[in-house]
Amino acid sequence: MVDLSHVSAAELRAELERVESKTPALRLVVALNHKHGLTQTEIAEQYGLARKTVYNWLTRIESRPLSEAIRDDERPGRPPKLAPDEQEAFARALQEPPTAAGYDAEHWRPPLVRTFAAEAFGVEYSLPHVRRLMREAGLAPRDTAWAPE
Repeated sequence: MVDLSHVSAAELRAELERVESKTPALRLVVALNHKHGLTQTEIAEQYGLARKTVYNWLTRIESRPLSEAIRDDERPGRPPKLAPDEQEAFARALQEPPTAAGYDAEHWRPPLVRTFAAEAFGVEYSLPHVRRLMREAGLAPRDTAWAPE
């Protein structure tokens, strides 16, 4: 049984007024519902959450300071395949036409960028990831080609 007696409904509502993101707000609403007597199962059904998610959120609020408990922990993720200077060189290369990199093509397209990354930097990327990298480099899809924005 989760015990939220250390935090009042007024504190939860005050924190709810301050948050701007959806998930922290939902975590506070879940805690308020629990304070008002709803069970974890009822809360899960009402908000379309897994009961385990409701339990995890409530135990975080029980065991951590409120402002920390409602936010996600840092997750560094996988390190980038390219070093920062390589990322810059990659993005700069995409600002030029493919002919500048030695390719017989008028426009960068994801399969060509994927080939370029493998040949020039020795890294393999999926096509969805290549599209994301192209957007980050300032290219946007235009009909059949990608061009600088």
